[in-house]
Amino acid sequence: MKPFVSLLLGLQLAVFSAHAAVPSAQTAAPAASAAISTTQQKALDEIARVATIMIDGDVCQHIVTARALHYMLHPDPHDPWAAGDNYDVNAPEFIQTKKTLIRLAMIAPFPVDVNLWMPVPTTQDIQLVILNQHDLTQFWKFGDLEQAMPAPMRQVLTTGNPVTVQEKSGMISVLAPVRNSLGQIVGLVEVCSSTHPPAQGDF
Repeated sequence: MKPFVSLLLGLQLAVFSAHAAVPSAQTAAPAASAAISTTQQKALDEIARVATIMIDGDVCQHIVTARALHYMLHPDPHDPWAAGDNYDVNAPEFIQTKKTLIRLAMIAPFPVDVNLWMPVPTTQDIQLVILNQHDLTQFWKFGDLEQAMPAPMRQVLTTGNPVTVQEKSGMISVLAPVRNSLGQIVGLVEVCSSTHPPAQGDF
């Protein structure tokens, strides 16, 4: 019996030592999550920085047509859908900007949308002018042609400083200014992703 007892104690000690030496997946997970979060934040910050340089604010100011703006700024009391029905964009400016936004999103090794938001002239509202392929945004309300300007967006338009926002569960956005050739802030980009993006190659 003694050899058996010795063997049993030896096996228990070996298992205990191995268990103590190798951290469990649950213990290691927070460190991995933190690393992914830091990498993701850096990628979004970099895209936002490059977007501020690359996006042409002069072009962005001519995406929405004058006719569409007229209907937005002069609502028809007899037809609440008139502005939406008559919404239109100038195709060359729209396509040029959208293609640049799509290319910027490719900097990240995970799904990202770079969306364009522009203030509505003479109002306190803002408009989502370009929403990209994954439909990732924390701010747009489906069906709204324009909406009240969220405080983080107003901060970016006022200060010119990028802002990171995590208001909607599971999402992160970096807001950054868009400038015209005079250096005036005329709009902003929303660089948006899921806080738990799939691995590269899984999307």
